[in-house]
This record gives sequence, structure tokens and C-alpha cells, in this order.
Amino acid sequence: MAERSINPFVKQVLELGPTLVFFLLYLRIRDETFLWGETEYSGFIVATLIFVPILLIAMGILWAMTGKLSRMQIFTAFMVIFFGGLTAWFNDERFFKMKTTIVYGCFAAILGIGLLQGRSYLQWIMGELLPMEPEGWMILTRRLTMMFAGLAIANEVIWRTQSTDLWVKLETFAFPAALFLFLWVQIVALQKYLIEEPKEEA
Repeated sequence: MAERSINPFVKQVLELGPTLVFFLLYLRIRDETFLWGETEYSGFIVATLIFVPILLIAMGILWAMTGKLSRMQIFTAFMVIFFGGLTAWFNDERFFKMKTTIVYGCFAAILGIGLLQGRSYLQWIMGELLPMEPEGWMILTRRLTMMFAGLAIANEVIWRTQSTDLWVKLETFAFPAALFLFLWVQIVALQKYLIEEPKEEA
């Protein structure tokens, strides 16, 4: 199926909306306890269980509208489903918190393996979106590998030492904002490696 363009605002809503819904739902029910069968579940775990189908529905709509999902989106969705399931099965919120560490850690490991092979897997994923010389891709890949590793370590420290409230806020806003800011700074810093598309003559 060929990829189709959609309104950028709609795309952002579908990509970021489920996480925001999880955050708002958590704030609403974080102090409540829910009894299903003979098992008590915290508000955090219930919010996690509701988040998983919302994410899948949003991704389904995005796929139906664009005809394509990125490898990163598919991988992240798989991790959310897997660790969300473990969280519910064992009634233990640590699994879902650990998911972020593993996702960022896997990204760092995958990019790092490519670097050891002298390749940029990042270019393979994003090359069509950001035309850039191979040297620029290698620099960006090295820096992003370190960034992902840093985020993985930060998440692991935070969820083990801080409150669930703080972790949810950082997971929802701080980590994505830090990654976005990092990428923006890197793209600006690597301007000399960008490849400009030839302008069509009138």
C-alpha cells in the first residue's frame, strides 16, 4: 500500500494522543483501587490497560489514513503491548516502567551494532525524510546512540528511586521533549551535511 499524506495536526494527534490520554486518565484514577474478580488493581495499572487498546486504535487509524507505519512505531507498539500485558498479568507496575528503559536501550543497541559495522541504521530508517551526506548520518547516529543510552539509564534511575507521579510526568513530557530538542539541535548543528534538493527551473 502506497503511503499517503495526511494533515500534520491529525498525524500528531494520532501519534501523541494515546500517551496524553494515559497521562490524564492516570491523574484521574491514580488514588483509586479497582477490584476485578478477587484481585485489586491500582489506578496506574488500570490506566495502563486502557492505554494499550487506545494506542492500537490510534495506530490502526494512522495506518488506514497513511498506508504506512514506521518500524519504530511498530516496535514501540509491540513493547507497549508486551509489557502492558506483563503489568496486568503480574499486577506489577514495574514492568510498564521498565518498558521505557528497554525501548531506549534497544534503540541504542541497534544503532550501536550498525556503528560497529560502519553503517548508519538511522539513515536506513530516516534517509528519505532527511537527505544528508553519509558522514552526517554517522555523526548523528553516534550522538543519538549516546542519547538513547542516556535516556535508558535516566529512566531506570528515576522509576527505581522516584514516585510514580514523577515518573509518569517525565515519561509523558520530559523524555519526548528532551529527545525532540536533542534532534532539533543536532539537525541545526549538522546543516553543512544536509543535501538540498535541486530547484526546478521555471
